[in-house]
Amino acid sequence: MPALGQAPSAPIIHEQATPVPQAPEGRIRTRVLFVNVPVTVMNAKGELVSNLDAKDFQVTDNGVPQKVTYLDLGHTLLSMVLLVETSSRIEPLLPEMRKTGILFADALMGPNDEAAVVGFNDSVDNLADFTTNHEVIQNTINELKCGTERSKLFDAMALGVGMLGSRLHRQPAADLPERRLVIVILSEATDVGSDGRLDAVVRRAQLYNIAVYSVGIPTTLAELKAPPRDVRPQITPEGIFRQPGMPGTVQIQPTEDIRYGYGNLMNFNLWALKNVKDQFTGHALQTAAAGTGGRHIATFGATSMEKAVDEIGGELHAQYSLTYEPKGTNQSGYHKISVHVKNKDLKVRARPGYYIAPPEN
Repeated sequence: MPALGQAPSAPIIHEQATPVPQAPEGRIRTRVLFVNVPVTVMNAKGELVSNLDAKDFQVTDNGVPQKVTYLDLGHTLLSMVLLVETSSRIEPLLPEMRKTGILFADALMGPNDEAAVVGFNDSVDNLADFTTNHEVIQNTINELKCGTERSKLFDAMALGVGMLGSRLHRQPAADLPERRLVIVILSEATDVGSDGRLDAVVRRAQLYNIAVYSVGIPTTLAELKAPPRDVRPQITPEGIFRQPGMPGTVQIQPTEDIRYGYGNLMNFNLWALKNVKDQFTGHALQTAAAGTGGRHIATFGATSMEKAVDEIGGELHAQYSLTYEPKGTNQSGYHKISVHVKNKDLKVRARPGYYIAPPEN
């Protein structure tokens, strides 16, 4: 098993007191920084690779090569916040979402991992506090209920980041086992009504070394599974159209259906156009995953929610925790990380960078 020691769970600054020769009573405090990078390695078939050693990795920090100080595979405990959308828009998919409860409890959580559950619609609600009890997590997901139509995704992400950040500071580091911090989201990619901003949330997640994983729910899939809307408001006598036809068209009933947005085919086409656009421009869940070294899995077609959660669980427990002490770079500001392996046929995914605040005077 490739292990060089216990890796810290986040960028950690240790202050060491150094005596001053000219003044025995005085001391200089120096900052020693260790950066931890969760790394996923896959082969060309998409299979996880778990037989690498520290010498197989090449790491640069702001372009400067670094020496790997610690390497661990899959042993670091996890602290997770599970964010689950509970808006009324996804109610037709609620039975499928509830089935993921056992996977959240058993595929994502190891025996000593801890997790909390947050639901969000027009409000952001703490459904379960941090616990290592798998049954509590499973029952919380199994009993999900929908609320209002709005979906405050960014506010929920901000709460999740804050909850995990507080776990880092709740006790002295020496008294706690080191943990990797993870947010797993089961949601649409759309935010409706949040006060917070996505870029601010991602920056805070980078600061705490929180990886964001997401299982994307397509809104139109829920709409297609919803009961058909056959009843329309009748504001004119039957047989008389509500508005004049579009110029140059013969006003027939299908034209009316398209004008007012009725009909699953039209709704599906609108969704398809938007979804294809998202593949090129990205969306909130993809952005958060890419910015933190996590992963986004869209659930449409062959990929089910259960399969997506299972894949994320497999990856989380087969990741390398790679740690180094930055040398030859500035202490403060944004640092760009690049991780490669010497075998060029392997694909590596890691967080792109981290922030270090300037030292206090």
